[in-house]
Amino acid sequence: MTAFRLVEVVLLVVAGLLPIMNPFSTAPLLIALTAGMSVEERNRQTLLGCLYAFCILAIFLVAGRFIIGFFGISLPGIRIAGGLLVSTLGFRMVFPQAEAASQQVGAQKDIAFSPLAMPSLSGPGSISVVLAASAQIPNDRMIIGNIVVLIGIAATTLIAWLVLRGAILLVRFLGPTGIDALTRIFGFLLICIGVQFVLIGASDFFVPLLKPAA
Repeated sequence: MTAFRLVEVVLLVVAGLLPIMNPFSTAPLLIALTAGMSVEERNRQTLLGCLYAFCILAIFLVAGRFIIGFFGISLPGIRIAGGLLVSTLGFRMVFPQAEAASQQVGAQKDIAFSPLAMPSLSGPGSISVVLAASAQIPNDRMIIGNIVVLIGIAATTLIAWLVLRGAILLVRFLGPTGIDALTRIFGFLLICIGVQFVLIGASDFFVPLLKPAA
């Protein structure tokens, strides 16, 4: 594979994965969930979230077809599970418990893996893109093909990290009242996104069953 072809394939992977990963939609979630953290911890959560997202997509690239086949998991099932997880988080943001709200600063739990990496950055859509790319790799070029796609995944997660680090700068301009308002607003949006995930997953699963056999 020539250098030009290598760059072309990497750019194609980034172009297909970045709109699905969409770190711009993850930025408000990051701002809301890290409001009570220090700058160092917020940056750490962002970096870990992007690293986890890369690892998740890399695992599905290399062994995704085997994992899904072994456990009998379908992409619609992954999408519905992710939608339920996102909706649950959204409800907690819209209706925070009084005790949890008062302890938010001191007892903020780790958010890097869930929901930042999964299902926000490396959700069902991103996984499906990686699986589709894996399916197009010829068997005689499996190693070099996986390496090229991994480079594309790494470039995409790097862009996501840069976007999220830039979004963190907005926190210093928002006071506690602004953070609380954003948390509730984006919690409602997360509920909507989660419900949409469930609807799409259910549609992907049931629509083929309802189609008459040819």
